[in-house]
Amino acid sequence: QVQLIESGGGLVQAGGSLRLSCAASGLTFSSYVVGWFRQAPGKEREFVAHVRWGGGSTSYADSAKGRFTISRDNAKNTVYLQMNSLKPEDTAVYYCAATARWAYGRPVFGDYWGQGTQVTVSS
Repeated sequence: QVQLIESGGGLVQAGGSLRLSCAASGLTFSSYVVGWFRQAPGKEREFVAHVRWGGGSTSYADSAKGRFTISRDNAKNTVYLQMNSLKPEDTAVYYCAATARWAYGRPVFGDYWGQGTQVTVSS
């Protein structure tokens, strides 16, 4: 049974930092692309970042570029999202997801999701 468990969310002031973790089990972790998504109240879930198998290839949403860093430790079956210079608009539930599926050169997420961790940024 695949499990993705997020942690590290919380309340932080604008300009602060948080590091989210996503611990995976039940899958061959190094074979999966792992991504972070977020969903703010009343909005659709949106992509934040993803990291490929070896960790050397990453992709970010424009809103995350320059402020967020995704990384992975395959020995620990864990992916991290370091978030710096946080803004109130970053407030959302953050989810990690894993996939081994690709289409048109992009990972297709949807098979495995975590339960989410709340990030709240106060102004």
